[in-house]
Amino acid sequence: MDAALDDATRADLFRYLLRLGDDNLVLGHRLSEWCGHGPALEEDIALANMALDCLGQAAGLLELAGQVEGKGRSADDLAYLRDAREFVNAMLVEQPNGDYARTIVRQFLYDAFGYHQFEALTRSRHPELAGLAARSVKEVRYHLRHAGEWLVRFGDGTDESHRRAQEALDELWSYTDELFHSDEVVRRLAAAGIAVDPAELRGPWDEMVRQVLDRATLAVPEDGYVASGSREGIHTEHLGHLLAEMQVLPRSFPGARW
Repeated sequence: MDAALDDATRADLFRYLLRLGDDNLVLGHRLSEWCGHGPALEEDIALANMALDCLGQAAGLLELAGQVEGKGRSADDLAYLRDAREFVNAMLVEQPNGDYARTIVRQFLYDAFGYHQFEALTRSRHPELAGLAARSVKEVRYHLRHAGEWLVRFGDGTDESHRRAQEALDELWSYTDELFHSDEVVRRLAAAGIAVDPAELRGPWDEMVRQVLDRATLAVPEDGYVASGSREGIHTEHLGHLLAEMQVLPRSFPGARW
């Protein structure tokens, strides 16, 4: 299908694929930071596997983005040789891990969005993107179930676990609204049957999240400050620190190969 895309659609698709790829790349790196530090051996392994899933999704999406761009950039180039202002991941996924309850809350809030997004993208008219989505949605379904079960365990557990989960939810809630922000890029691609307009995912996400929060005896936070701008390269200070660690090896040894 790529050969049939005009230049404007290619440019839109490249930007859209970067958003999808960056979300999973940054989230995967955050999860990898738990490796060797998990609260239990099984959870340490589970988070490492989830991190690998996210990085695998990012690799496929960024590789496709490089092909669509047509400038010879690989997935590695896009991952390691861009600065923070060039990244277009949602602010939610760049937030620090904190304690395990905070990591689980962040994971659940994003996975509830990512699941619906990938499920819708399985029907994309772009065959490569639809194929990547079909593989990814199976992995995200597991991530969502894992995070949801832990969220219920924390929220409906001890007073301490409930407090930590509620505090994490209150803090991270302000980063969820921008997941559903729509712009001309996604609207044009959605009209062409290639992308999904994230605004259309708000209803299913809200229903899923509220059902699990109710089981977890956690209160839905009141709307207040709303973060925005990440799709245009505006981020919290946390992303710069994350990229400095993630990119240090390829930037220290440009062009190095094993």
